[in-house]
Amino acid sequence: MTVTPTDVQHARSAIAPYLRHTPVSHAVLDTANGPVEVVFKHEYMQMGGCFKPRGSLWATLHAQALGMLTEAGVLVASGGNAAIGAAWAARIVGVPVTVVIPATAPQVKVDTLRTIGARIHLVGNRYQEAADAAERLALETGALALHAYDRPDIVAGAGTIGLELVDDVPGPLTTVVCVGGGGLLAGMAATLRPGDRLVGAEPIGASCLHQALAAGTPVPVELESIAADSLGATRVGDLCWQAVSGDPAVGSVIVADDQIIAARRMLWESHRILVEHGTATAVAAVVAGVVTPSPGSTLCIVLCGANTPLML
Repeated sequence: MTVTPTDVQHARSAIAPYLRHTPVSHAVLDTANGPVEVVFKHEYMQMGGCFKPRGSLWATLHAQALGMLTEAGVLVASGGNAAIGAAWAARIVGVPVTVVIPATAPQVKVDTLRTIGARIHLVGNRYQEAADAAERLALETGALALHAYDRPDIVAGAGTIGLELVDDVPGPLTTVVCVGGGGLLAGMAATLRPGDRLVGAEPIGASCLHQALAAGTPVPVELESIAADSLGATRVGDLCWQAVSGDPAVGSVIVADDQIIAARRMLWESHRILVEHGTATAVAAVVAGVVTPSPGSTLCIVLCGANTPLML
């Protein structure tokens, strides 16, 4: 299946009454190539501190409209942010939520989930172990399974960020987003207009999209990055792969952990913006000079999550 611009428009119409149209701001970053003007999309100001409620809410509302939502509510496997998104969606719709997360998930995210009221199962040390357990649990309970990044409604909901950028920033746009399993990138790809570009940024040690593009097909990857808690997919999602492989308007770059750490610190010290290491990956790609402005295009960075302790 693919996600179309019409799918993203449907998602936007459904979730707009419940979620925030997050703001943008203009800034100048000191980069390896000198000062660069950028636009920040402050998506960490969304409900739950990340972009994930967009897709989770659309998937839940859509299932409810189709009569597919039962008293068991929703269930998701996630290292943290997708679970937070599902928990907010369940709260808005008024159904229970069960989350299955690795035991290695950051405590700040676990605490947030408990505050929202999620039923938490800690399983394994990696996302795939939690995902396998969640699949079994969904079959047992009849709960609606919300994939962290590879379900059409999840992808369409994430793409609503792109529609907001089109509304708020004169185009054409070059937009940089971080990539885990690729749901955000796939959703944003569905909103591209002629002249727009999209760049997926990944840590070297958690680069499932970059390695898939090099191999010509999705491949399993090993994870060894400070950002793996939020960008911890071991294989790029099928929807992302279908959306971006062979599309010249979508690019892929990688950055090192020390560049991510430096970009996160710079964002706090210079702009008083605190984000996760995963989110800082997109910033690092610009600061390190691996993504540069295109003539006649506005360079945008999606700051997609801030569920992190104040530890620089």
